[in-house]
Amino acid sequence: MPTFPPSFADRVVAQPLRDQFETFLDEHRSALDGCLDGLTEEQARRSLVPSRTTLLGLVKHATFVERVWFDEAVTCRSRAELGLPERSEDSFVLDDHDTIATVRQAHREACAAARRATASLGLDDILRGNRRGPLPLRWVYLHVLRELAQHCGHADILREQLLAG
Repeated sequence: MPTFPPSFADRVVAQPLRDQFETFLDEHRSALDGCLDGLTEEQARRSLVPSRTTLLGLVKHATFVERVWFDEAVTCRSRAELGLPERSEDSFVLDDHDTIATVRQAHREACAAARRATASLGLDDILRGNRRGPLPLRWVYLHVLRELAQHCGHADILREQLLAG
């Protein structure tokens, strides 16, 4: 996974809060994408834990997360309209068409779409399309950052197991 210089946070500490959120989100998006670097298709799909969590599944799930929070929540379109599974846990399921290249491309496209969807919004703007009810963009940024950070940790451990074994 990519590493960032120790001074990474220093570059945004004096920037507006929104820039800080977006920088940290992009750092974690990139780190999760990077967990697939140099892996074979078999390695990326290999199950190392009892749950459905695989490295490829983590990136596929992160795509779901981006689309739920920055498409469904912003546009108020349903998951069915967006072609997303109803349950979060189903977003880890890989099908025969999922490859490192296709999952990465979908993830990168979802991240770019998320940036576009929020570009004109303020941190206090309310997103009305999430199942929890109306939420400010600030809360959504924090929630997605927390989720991405957790999954980056999962990816670190899975990748370490894969490459050590």
